[in-house]
Amino acid sequence: MSKVIKILGTGCPKCKSMTGIVSDVIKENNIDATIEKVEDIMEIMKFNVMSTPALVIDDVITIKGRIPSKSEVLALLN
Repeated sequence: MSKVIKILGTGCPKCKSMTGIVSDVIKENNIDATIEKVEDIMEIMKFNVMSTPALVIDDVITIKGRIPSKSEVLALLN
């Protein structure tokens, strides 16, 4: 089953870094997932996240306010 990954952030450099890391991990490990960028502040607020970037996997907030390592993202996706 495909995972739904949402990256919450207004498009700041950290948000872009997180997007890059997550998409690299998906490609490198052949993971079935879709990435959705959520840049609308009202949409981000619905997740009750105050610090971005935030990583949401299947509607569960897994990381917020920092950029994860590739190994950390891979562990969360497995």
